[in-house]
Amino acid sequence: MIYSSEMSSDRNRRRGKHKIFIGMSPGVGKTYRMLEEGKRLKEEGIDVVIGLLETHGREETAQQAVGLEIVPRQTIIVSGIALTEMDTDAVVARHPQLTLIDELAHTNVPGSQREKRYQDVEYILSNGIDVYSTVNIQHIESLNDLVARITGIVVRERIPDRILEAADEVVVVDVTPETLQERLTEGKIYAPQKIDQALQHFFQRRNLIALRELALREVADNIEEEAIEQEANDTNYGGKYCNIHERVLVCVSTYPNSVQLIRRGARIASYMNARLYILFVDNPDRFLTREESLHIHNCEKLCQEFGGEFLRVTSYDIGGAIAKVAKEYRITQIVIGESQRASFGGALLTRWKLLLRGSLTQQLVRLLKNIDIHIIASDKQPARSLDS
Repeated sequence: MIYSSEMSSDRNRRRGKHKIFIGMSPGVGKTYRMLEEGKRLKEEGIDVVIGLLETHGREETAQQAVGLEIVPRQTIIVSGIALTEMDTDAVVARHPQLTLIDELAHTNVPGSQREKRYQDVEYILSNGIDVYSTVNIQHIESLNDLVARITGIVVRERIPDRILEAADEVVVVDVTPETLQERLTEGKIYAPQKIDQALQHFFQRRNLIALRELALREVADNIEEEAIEQEANDTNYGGKYCNIHERVLVCVSTYPNSVQLIRRGARIASYMNARLYILFVDNPDRFLTREESLHIHNCEKLCQEFGGEFLRVTSYDIGGAIAKVAKEYRITQIVIGESQRASFGGALLTRWKLLLRGSLTQQLVRLLKNIDIHIIASDKQPARSLDS
């Protein structure tokens, strides 16, 4: 986010910008990083306050907050017990340029004006105040079931995916699982009596590896979606790709080597942690034989076994159809068989067509500048059932 001296004059006429610091678990340093950036902006002359800070007894975090103004919390009496929450109205009345708010997924105590802290943040943003906030990946609503399967823990406090999607900036605060476990054993995350239990449950290395992957992927998805939207709205867009994720497209034909291609493509997709697509292009002038139809059906079944998506289109222009699908699905890797230089979808390319248009491989290289093409050597044979 860029701040200017003119911001204070128009802040009542704009919606605040939201920057979220996200991590794989408690202790990665989200709050520390948020405070660090807040202090830097204050030194640059920006009006920064802390709306809500949870240090959890971490001395380094508390020290990082020194020098920043803290808006006092409000006290709410629940069943005779005094509890505190962020005083959202006081933050809005103070009207700084930037407010730092910890633990976005927090559920406010009964009697609060709003049920969730993210709702308080939305209210502050609607009043033209920028917000920096923190959240862990396990608190994202759509990932709740997956996180439960990974860790065995059901997370009760969650935020809607739209909060992350609407954020102006999302920053992953990343450390290795080994570093995080080291911080835990040194007492920098939880009290000593909680360390062993944490290491045996949530903070197991395999859990941290999976959660780290989730955090990195979630932000990568957001970056790619923003890039796609920006490209769609850019009149000067020249066909540039901005693909964060790998996507593999396997082009199959009526030849039995299609099975080999699917398996090779699936291995590539698995290695790259990529999405897998299988494409068959029908020639509208040619009907498939019963044996060929069964072969394509079995290709589709094999695709499903590998967790891929089977695509079937009709076109006279095989290369053009592949290129169109590749662009539409933002493919990064294409797998074709060597025999498909001369034939695809059961349609034999004549020598004149090869001379005029080039081989399928040459067409794809010409049409798709930013996609890797894997040519798999194989023998041309008549189609047969996968079960034979």
